[in-house]
Amino acid sequence: MKPSTNRMLTRIKSVYMFICKNGTVTTQELVDEFGITPRTIQRDLNVLAYNDLVRSPSRGTWTTTQKKVKMSS
Repeated sequence: MKPSTNRMLTRIKSVYMFICKNGTVTTQELVDEFGITPRTIQRDLNVLAYNDLVRSPSRGTWTTTQKKVKMSS
């Protein structure tokens, strides 16, 4: 796997874990927490949403779904 792909997957996993830990979060909270651009966070959230791991109950807020996830290190 390319190093850039590995970094992206690690970041997406971190974003998912942050949302799990905090319940409902805003896009801006994710930008502040991870220090990356709103566009990058949106791409990461799109990946998570496509895989039915997060949803946006209202514009700009995110929460996890009930889908079971097996996490590996």
